Amino acid sequence: MRLILALAAAALAVAAGAAELERWKGGAAPALDLPDLQARAHRLADYRGKVVLVNFWATWCEPCRDEMPSIERLRQSLKGKAFEVLAVNVGEPASRIEAFREKLPMSFTLLLDRDTKTAKAWKARILPASFLIGRDGRVRYVHYGEIDWSGAAARAKVDELLQ
Repeated sequence: MRLILALAAAALAVAAGAAELERWKGGAAPALDLPDLQARAHRLADYRGKVVLVNFWATWCEPCRDEMPSIERLRQSLKGKAFEVLAVNVGEPASRIEAFREKLPMSFTLLLDRDTKTAKAWKARILPASFLIGRDGRVRYVHYGEIDWSGAAARAKVDELLQ
């Protein structure tokens, strides 16, 4: 199953090329209430007033791994602004995520969706799956597959929501 999802995500990413974020048409944001690696709870509602990138990923997902550095570059470039990243790992143990984090340093928040219920609620069937949340807590944009978050197209959408 993982191989099929990874292949589908890779094919989507290649086909998308310089893909852009699409307007969200899925209604209200699903609930998001998950622990981080230190067992602290994070709820999407706690981030109201900020633009939030919610990114569903897994360590076994090559497009997810390839996308992470661009997420980190975006986050670093927006330091001091009302922007947060919540990277939701889908179904893996904390020990695997910690080992991955040692290889690829990330300064954004990593959340654990151990039972995959949150990913299912968000309809994150293909990984990576990314949702850009406006300051009002509503999903504004979505993208399935890898995207360059530090590129001009994605950055323009984030900047639009930050205004």
